[in-house]
Amino acid sequence: MKYIAILISALMLSGCFDGDSSQSKQYLGKLTFKKNCAQCHGVQGEGLNKDWKKRQANGMFPPPPLNGTAHTWHHSPESLMNTIDNGGVKLGGWMPAFKDQLNTTEKQAVLDYIYDLWPEEIQQKYNSRFK
Repeated sequence: MKYIAILISALMLSGCFDGDSSQSKQYLGKLTFKKNCAQCHGVQGEGLNKDWKKRQANGMFPPPPLNGTAHTWHHSPESLMNTIDNGGVKLGGWMPAFKDQLNTTEKQAVLDYIYDLWPEEIQQKYNSRFK
């Protein structure tokens, strides 16, 4: 039910942007990130653990920051989408798979939102590698 309310809100608000789909996608990315990612990766993608490279007592890695201070920008768009779809268990983490929880537009909006969290220098490095 929450998902439907959020989706309806996003669709209704998209009409407030006079056809500027970049603003509605940005809103959708922020909203989707807040609902599905922030509880583990931090509200601004800052991460919740200082030492995200160290395995925890349970043998798993904590969620890394997504704001450009960790390794996210080292991965291709396809690799990042794969992690969203299939989760991070195979990588030693506990991120759940979102393949069936988020549609393609939502997942791409989250990736775009994460990209916008990165400092310009990191965006430029990413662009030179993958765009």
